[in-house]
Formats: sequence, structure tokens, C-alpha cells
Amino acid sequence: MARRSADSDTVPRSSTGQRRSDRFLAGLQNTERVVLVSHVNPDPDALASMLGLAHLVETRLTKPTLLTRDGHIGRAENLAMVEGLHLDLVPVEEIDWRPDDAVVMVDSQPKTGRHTFSEAIPLYAVLDHHDTPGDLEGVSFTDIRATAGATSTVVTKYLIEQDVPIPEKIATALLYGIETEVTGYPREAGPGDDEALLYLYPLADKDLIAQIRNARLPHSHFEVLLQALQSSFIYDRLIISWVDDLPQPEQAAEVVDFMIRFEKVDWAVCAGICGDKLILSLRAAIEHAAGGELLRQVVGKLGRAGGHERRAGGCIPLSSTSKSAVDELQSELRRRFLKVFKIEDTRGQRLVPLREMLENLQS
Repeated sequence: MARRSADSDTVPRSSTGQRRSDRFLAGLQNTERVVLVSHVNPDPDALASMLGLAHLVETRLTKPTLLTRDGHIGRAENLAMVEGLHLDLVPVEEIDWRPDDAVVMVDSQPKTGRHTFSEAIPLYAVLDHHDTPGDLEGVSFTDIRATAGATSTVVTKYLIEQDVPIPEKIATALLYGIETEVTGYPREAGPGDDEALLYLYPLADKDLIAQIRNARLPHSHFEVLLQALQSSFIYDRLIISWVDDLPQPEQAAEVVDFMIRFEKVDWAVCAGICGDKLILSLRAAIEHAAGGELLRQVVGKLGRAGGHERRAGGCIPLSSTSKSAVDELQSELRRRFLKVFKIEDTRGQRLVPLREMLENLQS
């Protein structure tokens, strides 16, 4: 089991002796409404973190809260979570922002290119577990724990510290949110994540979690997977999958989650065209991979990227989606990946040989 080094998870109190959850709630005393926001295309950790904090605020401060959705939720499991837990999410573009709102961002940081709402909207708090640096200037309360496995772990700690009963719906969301972040091999979990999982497990609806894990898949899932299989190239211990038509940005992550299980690679990358953007997703099967930092090096000034040790993502805006422009960008990214991974710049080996693909088409 992979373990993280000690960090702020082990220091629950500030230099003044206050617990972080105390300071978080204290700063909300004079606000009228708490609006919870996250990154575009929110994942289970983001959704659970918003739900958990809303429960904390409503229970301890009896103030109204608003859970939001930035962008589309397309991954089957994520959609099943929203539907199974009956989450009421308001699209950020439909929010009537009020001057007395306290806006809390979870599982992300401001000005990282991962949001569609105006950067002019002031934030009261940011709670995150990513090491992707954001602009935190002017944010009154921050709790950034880059070595926590999930933001849901931090939120669970807040609920426990404040002695707030955690109902089944909240426990189910938080448990699944943590699971999705730390599952994999090696596990990206620390003692704090395991403690939260053990606390939540008896309270959660295990049947619903099993239903979410095994959500029914749309036809587009298999179309994308076929594209990826046919356009995957192996370079030493790295596999790169190219998808020219990515219906949903989350499907790049589905591809690498599948590809990283290939026994001959330690790294899996998917690059797919979704609208006017190129979506990147990366997975690693080794410890101390520094995947987020490596992907930032590859993307550079072309776009935005970041993540964790073994899981990372990025986005590059496209000035043109013509075949020649996309081919040129793919060639540049391939060159950058090989350079960053210190792999000799040679022709990649197809995962599925072209001859076999042609034979299958003719049969």
C-alpha cells in the first residue's frame, strides 16, 4: 500500500490553536448564503465535497446552501452518482450571484483554467488536495492538502471534528468520492484517507455504491475505446492513445484507466479532440511518478495541466480543428512526451498492428 508523507493532515489546528473546521465556519457567520463550486465537469470527489460541506453549513449554521455544476457530467459512473443520490445541482451559468454570497471552491483552485464562471466572483474559501498551483490571493480561508488522497477526506474530517451526524446519503457520496481518488495500483492513499474510509463505510449505502461502480455504459464509450485501441502507440514503457472525436472530456480518463492495466507499460496517455479543445489524461502505474508535474512540462504554455503523482489531466485550446493543425499538434505533443520521459525519438509500435486491423475489417 502506497503511503504519503506526513503533512497538514496531521496538524488539524492552526498556530492560534483553532481547528480548521472552526475557522471555516467562523468566517461564514455573517453571510446569507453559501454557494459551493468546483472544477468543470465535476467528478465524484468534487460532488461529494460540495455535498458534505453543504451538510456541515446547514447543520451547524442553519444557513442555505447551493450546489453547482460547472459544465457537463458525462462519465457514466459520475452521472449514476448524481442520479442515485438525487443531487440537485444548479448550472453555474444560471446562478443569480448575490453580493452577500460566500463562495466556496472545492477540489480545485482559482485561475487554473478549470472553470467557466467569472474569475471576478470573489471566493471566501478554497479546499483542495491537488498540487496544481492556483491564485489564492484575496481568499480568506484556504485548506490545501496536496498529500491528502481526496478533498472528500478533508470534508469528512471537518464533519467529524464538528461532531455532525453523517446521514447515509452524505456518507455514500464521501466514501465513493474518496474511493475514486485513491483506487488504483499503487494506492494513492494515506492514513487520513484510510481513517475516513473506515469511518464512512458502516454509514454508507453499499448497494448504491456497487450500482454506481457498475453503471451502464453508453454506445459512445465503446466507439471511443475502439478509436483509442486503433490509434495507440507504444514507446518503451509509455503508451499514447489518440482520439480524434471525443464526445465527452471525461472519456479521455476512461481510456487511460483502461490502458494503464496493460502489462507492458508504466505510463498511459490519452489525447482527444473535444469541441475546440484537446483533452489530455495521464495515468502511471509506478510510485513517485510526479505525473502532474510531468504533464505540466509537456503542455507548457500551450494550455493548462496538473494533477497528482499518478493521475493528471490537461486541456489545450485549439485555434483550428483542421486535420493538418491537429496532426501538427499531435506531432509536437508526441515529441514533448518522449523528451520528458527521456525516451528515444523513434517510431512507436502500434498496440494493434495495422495488418490485423485491416484483416478484421475484411473478415
